[in-house]
Amino acid sequence: MSLIAAENLTVRFGGSPVLDGVDLSVEPGEIVTIVGPNGSGKSTLLRSLLGIQKPSAGKVTRKRGLRLGYVPQKLHVGPDMPMTVRRFLALPHRPGAADAAAALARVGMAGMEGRQLIGLSGGQFQRVLLARALLARPELLVLDEPTQGLDQPGEAAFYKLIEEVRREYGCAILMVSHDLHVVMSASDRVICLNHHVCCAGTPHVVSNAPEYRALFGYGTGGALALYQHDHDHNHGHDHDHGHDHGPDHAHENDHAHPQTHEHSDA
Repeated sequence: MSLIAAENLTVRFGGSPVLDGVDLSVEPGEIVTIVGPNGSGKSTLLRSLLGIQKPSAGKVTRKRGLRLGYVPQKLHVGPDMPMTVRRFLALPHRPGAADAAAALARVGMAGMEGRQLIGLSGGQFQRVLLARALLARPELLVLDEPTQGLDQPGEAAFYKLIEEVRREYGCAILMVSHDLHVVMSASDRVICLNHHVCCAGTPHVVSNAPEYRALFGYGTGGALALYQHDHDHNHGHDHDHGHDHGPDHAHENDHAHPQTHEHSDA
């Protein structure tokens, strides 16, 4: 049984379709990545699947009792709202101190409970968001462009962490990503979205589809074929996208922080 599925999902804003007849499913243990140009409806699709956005037509079904973890694209924390990492992890349900400490340690943020959120770098803040998502012991981890605002080494370290988490927790991952090289190296299936599903399948199939090429071209920025995903069907491989130096040395963009304004994708 699919963990989550959309059938003929349609969302309209002001009469204009942002999503038009989208079909999608995520199976246990797999990594599904959604790619598409800005404004193609990627974030709206995630919000619809999560029940945040009500569809205009179609339906979303979830496995009964599905445990979800969600890492949003952006979360604004104003300087006039001081909040420690410990307090943030307690929203909306307070975890045990040991569980919170274990989640932070798993994402490379051990001992950071007392730090103020506004004092964290962009990469550190994303790790805290991931730790919060892991407290639910998710069967499905949903990530909406989780590396926005990070530099390339910071992106590599975060995606390496995501792959480790997937192996250890055995969870499926549904991810929106602009990092096309990561799509090829880490995904089982890719869905190319531009208000509707342009093409879908393995990274190799999608990278060679004319619909994908029409959106992303043949240049280096769109050449998924440069990278090959060797899928052994056991999810036991380690995609080493870079060296993770931990929260204090993760090569994040020093100017990236929780208030970074990423682009909004309807």
